[in-house]
Amino acid sequence: MQRIVVLAGGIGGARFLRGLKSAVPDADITVIGNTGDDIHLFGLKVCPDLDTVMYTLGGGIHEEQGWGRAGESFAVKEELAAYGVGPEWFGLGDRDFATHIVRTQMLGAGYPLSAVTEALCARWQPGVRLLPMSDDRVETHVMIDDPDGEDGARKAVHFQEYWVRLRAEVPAHAIVPVGAEQAEPAPGVLEAVAAADVILFPPSNPVVSIGTVLAVPGIREAVAKASAPVVGLSPIVGGSPVRGMADKVLAAVGVESTAAAVARHYGSGLLDGWLVDTVDAGAVAEVEAAGIPCRAVPLMMTDTQATAAMAAQALALAEEVRA
Repeated sequence: MQRIVVLAGGIGGARFLRGLKSAVPDADITVIGNTGDDIHLFGLKVCPDLDTVMYTLGGGIHEEQGWGRAGESFAVKEELAAYGVGPEWFGLGDRDFATHIVRTQMLGAGYPLSAVTEALCARWQPGVRLLPMSDDRVETHVMIDDPDGEDGARKAVHFQEYWVRLRAEVPAHAIVPVGAEQAEPAPGVLEAVAAADVILFPPSNPVVSIGTVLAVPGIREAVAKASAPVVGLSPIVGGSPVRGMADKVLAAVGVESTAAAVARHYGSGLLDGWLVDTVDAGAVAEVEAAGIPCRAVPLMMTDTQATAAMAAQALALAEEVRA
């Protein structure tokens, strides 16, 4: 049985995983999920990326949005707003609240996040082993201009505030995974990487999704020294993010919003192969000049069949570089 490890963020990672499962239904897939997007709201621990993977693979996702639950209602949010309790900009639905309540109760009882995630997945049966990158608290913050401060003053806001409330419409000057330096990989993470036959970077955000996973001490090193080939798929097509606002956070770390620049950002010390979209075929030579084997294939996840074809191409490139 082929053992595949995938480092994943939320929507893009989850949809890629659905295609991967379709492409290789018998594979043993371990997902190392980003928890830098985690946030505490209304006294509850919310893990957006873990939940998006769990709901998507478990059949409970709101397909059009790509996040949140299907058939959702918002009575609790409306009642909280009536009491003047916010934030109103973060849309937790009633069904979603139940997940966060269970998670918070279990964490309060002393269970680590990895054990809680396993328990939540027992209901959803996602068909993969879903591991948080760490049981320790890590939260991505974004440094922006402080509109209430003196000229040149800056402040840090939680990534969710930057992404959801501000919609990434203000310049980001730095991305800081707070707590990452002190964090440790969750149980099973390093073991899964070491035992993998293939390691994949899906078209998730390279800075605040996969980049945050790699910021946990030990994970980047484990991926770099793994015997398995590491293949990534570009989240940038034709100079623009396929979804979301990855170009905003790429700019914050000094990386151009191109498929080749993202490959160089990861580097040949990490990547053994890179896929770009056919519209970026001209970037293949540039990526290979950086020491990373590269192929141009269709990379738009229009449906599960198209995504499965992408995943198959990634696995084929992994076999090619292994040989």
